[in-house]
Amino acid sequence: MKLLKLKKILPYLIAIVIFVIASLTYFYPVLKGQKISQSDITQFRGMVKEINDFRADKNTEPYWTGASFSGMPAYQISAYYPNDLVRVLDRTLRFLPRPADYTFLYFLSFFVLMMALKVKWRLAVLGALSFGFSTYLIIIFVPGHNSKAHAIAYMPLVLAGVLWVFQKKYVLGFIVTGIAMALEIYTNHIQMTYYLGFCLLILGIVEVIHAIKEKAFLTFLKQAAVIIAAVVLGIGANSSRLMAMKEYTDYSTRGKSELTINVDGSKKEVTKGLDKDYITQYSYAKLETFNLFIPRFMGGGTVEKLDDSSDFYQTIEKNAGKKVADDYSNQVLTYWGDQPIVEAPAYIGAVIFFLFFLGIFLVKGKLKQWLVAATVFSIVLSWGRNFEELTNFFIDYFPLYNKFRAVSSIQVIAELCVPILGVLALKEFFSSKLTEKKKRKSLEKAVYVFGGFIILGFLLAHSFSTFEGLRDESYAVLPGLIDAVIADRKAMLLFDTLRSLALVLISAATLWFFLKNKLKQKIAVIALAVFILFDLISVDKKYVNETDFKPSRKVEKPFTASNADKLILKDKTHFRVANFTVDPMQDGSTSYFHQSIGGYHAAKMGRYKELFDYQIAKNNMDVLNMLNTKYFIVADKEGQKQVQQNPDINGNVWFVEQVKLVNSANEEMQALDSLNTKSIVVLDKSKLLENSNFNFDKDSTATISLLEYDVTTLTYQSKSIKEQFAVFSEIYYKDGWNAYIDGELTKHYNVNYVLRGMKIPAGEHKIEFEFEPKVIQQGGFISLTSYLVLILVSIGWFFYDEKKKKKKKKLK
Repeated sequence: MKLLKLKKILPYLIAIVIFVIASLTYFYPVLKGQKISQSDITQFRGMVKEINDFRADKNTEPYWTGASFSGMPAYQISAYYPNDLVRVLDRTLRFLPRPADYTFLYFLSFFVLMMALKVKWRLAVLGALSFGFSTYLIIIFVPGHNSKAHAIAYMPLVLAGVLWVFQKKYVLGFIVTGIAMALEIYTNHIQMTYYLGFCLLILGIVEVIHAIKEKAFLTFLKQAAVIIAAVVLGIGANSSRLMAMKEYTDYSTRGKSELTINVDGSKKEVTKGLDKDYITQYSYAKLETFNLFIPRFMGGGTVEKLDDSSDFYQTIEKNAGKKVADDYSNQVLTYWGDQPIVEAPAYIGAVIFFLFFLGIFLVKGKLKQWLVAATVFSIVLSWGRNFEELTNFFIDYFPLYNKFRAVSSIQVIAELCVPILGVLALKEFFSSKLTEKKKRKSLEKAVYVFGGFIILGFLLAHSFSTFEGLRDESYAVLPGLIDAVIADRKAMLLFDTLRSLALVLISAATLWFFLKNKLKQKIAVIALAVFILFDLISVDKKYVNETDFKPSRKVEKPFTASNADKLILKDKTHFRVANFTVDPMQDGSTSYFHQSIGGYHAAKMGRYKELFDYQIAKNNMDVLNMLNTKYFIVADKEGQKQVQQNPDINGNVWFVEQVKLVNSANEEMQALDSLNTKSIVVLDKSKLLENSNFNFDKDSTATISLLEYDVTTLTYQSKSIKEQFAVFSEIYYKDGWNAYIDGELTKHYNVNYVLRGMKIPAGEHKIEFEFEPKVIQQGGFISLTSYLVLILVSIGWFFYDEKKKKKKKKLK
């Protein structure tokens, strides 16, 4: 009996071992204690330093940081939420060192999906490897898009649960869908989850069409109800995270701006989300789609290394010598598409794409319809500004679509669907249900059609393209160099076209030999797995390899204090730093050491970003003064960092002489153009919910000062003969910060577009600001309730089903 059980679970144990070995083998430097160097994560470490220090010191969560952008909620940077049980499960599944942990998740999640589709374990392993080693899924580790990888990894698991429900395995489907959706939302990359929603929506449309045809619409409604209930509970389990995100989104650059004027004063197009140009900045050209199965169709990544046989190398060597040629050939601008930057082509694979086409001709039914429709849908939408009519329709009319940038990343749906149909094609091809004639004809069609697509791409590129890149003018310094790099781009296209054709023919031949009984099924599967791994890994290794890893200490502590930093760190008062040796809005390094006016985040506070664009970018010193910018880091003539102290800062808090009332956000921003922030404060009266009197007499003897800064608690002391109005050099965020005077909750105002202002009564008073976001407690309660309902319903449903089965057995 034990041997029988072991025999049943052995294939799954073998699969897990294969996935562990594959993950660690590809990222083998992790076995030496090294870590991958990720640019976004490096910046993130700067952003999160104050949060981690607070967490370690207080053993609690701050949910706010003052170290970046003069202060912002920590919800989208780093936050642990109450009753976050799914975090424990996720950490258990990600037991390998990063990024091998995410790769393992790719494999495991896809394998579970294959089990839901009743695919034998060997083919399931093949499919999992083809999905997990897809170039896009590997390349996103280099810039540090970990949350994106994390979200993609759980997509197949969500699909597995949904498919089990549609197969009427309700209890299993309900549990898996609920848990998988909880894990998916936990990854905190709503854009990827949103795209998964499109994939599920297309699946639902296909299912409902078939349900109507088969007169089983009531069954579909039952299944839809089960799926929706599981999804709602999975979402509910992440209530704190989602509620905090929703709250912050309204204040971020993803929310609606109140300004209707541009920086130059001209009228601005008002949108409820991101600017269309920003959303579609990363759009796939229609022709660029061919790099899904011809890797360097458009020259590969933005830069590639070329060897000494290239035209580029030989042209430089001829004009400037071998040493110069060696240096410049390491980073050649080979990409000739129109995206601003491309780490690598989103290569899905010639072999797996060939199997996808085989599936089009071989697989029947709603699964094929769903997978083909979803693939085409994702590719067409990835064209973005290159298919403006469709893209604008989605931006204008689909909820939340205008909140996300880089429309090209919707290709993750194709990344998921192509290997699914490819594996289903092999499942059918190796089954005994279909005749040899049907299989042979499908194989021939796949070779002809897909091979024709590969050749068509090559011909279209040569017929309609100049092979000129966005930055080719940089090569105009040397005669013939632009022509040389264009020749190399053409050579890349030819080589990779022939490479893809060869892989298709080899894969087709393997299946042909199986049909002719020249190869056993096991050998054919192993051979195809080898071809797929060679196809994908040989491309992946060009862009992600051991050179991307560094010793752990350098990754964990990526920043070293410069002499300028050390000098500033001697000052133990509370102030801010402006580092103008970099773009402050794209700089997390300064936050590692100081309270910075800048930072690094994709969703900054919207008003703060506008303040920077409209005022700080114009060197408005009064605005820098009101932000308490005590030190500037600038570069000297040799490019070395040096410190300049600002003697004119307003300080942490100050009393003003006058409150200037304006009627709109436009007027408030324009008032800052010439406002003396030390003596006058501007306030938008349209925000006031009550009639308030802001007239007061200036008390020249009045004092107010900061006593203590503790990230989430700021304590001040005031003394005055008359009522005064104080301005605090802290960012206003109404849904969290509460102000207290002598322990009594007191109203405070949004002033100077981003700061806090407050009436201070006469006398001596203790003023405290406490960050007390209600959304955390509310979300924690809903999360715990969702977990309990998911668990109790699952247990109750399981025992109910078991009871029904026993009754049926008795009746028999």
